[in-house]
Amino acid sequence: MSGNGAKNGPTRTLSRLGRKAIPIPAEVEVTVDYAEVTVKGPRGTIKQPIHPEVNVRVEDGEVMVERQSARKFHRSLHGLTRTLIANAITGTTDGYRKTLELMGVGYRVQQSGAGITLNVGFSHSVDVQPLEGVTLSVEGNNRIHVEGNDKQKVGQLAAVIRKVRPPNAYKEKGIRYAGEVLRLKPGKAAARKS
Repeated sequence: MSGNGAKNGPTRTLSRLGRKAIPIPAEVEVTVDYAEVTVKGPRGTIKQPIHPEVNVRVEDGEVMVERQSARKFHRSLHGLTRTLIANAITGTTDGYRKTLELMGVGYRVQQSGAGITLNVGFSHSVDVQPLEGVTLSVEGNNRIHVEGNDKQKVGQLAAVIRKVRPPNAYKEKGIRYAGEVLRLKPGKAAARKS
């Protein structure tokens, strides 16, 4: 038995995600410095730091990401770097948006300047201010839209808002992502009856 089958498989020697070229839309300009990729698009500019042990080049309207070796460290950097650059390109063209919903009687949200004010069952209201480059908007009195060019910042701020009052699987109260499926649980009293 040679035993070489597993070692020569594509998952060990190549990052399938990392080696895919990233197409650059016509309205986007990508420039590469030693440790930074700058992406300019209709929605603004994003500067994405890159690890010096990953090579990034722009060629024929595409961004190519190459790693220095097949070591685990370089493989993980390869896919991560490609994803971050692809996210920056999407952010400067389409942007990112996350929507949250308030569940619960009396739970509501109001716009307060650039930020929002949450009333979610505490004895006090909770104010949330946007991060730089991220906007907060309110729809009705129970929906919050978090928008921006930076996927990480949009996700981070949405997570901060959700953490103010995470959804309660027993009482159907809290702040959840739009479309988030909650596995609602019966309380102890309901469980005893069945």
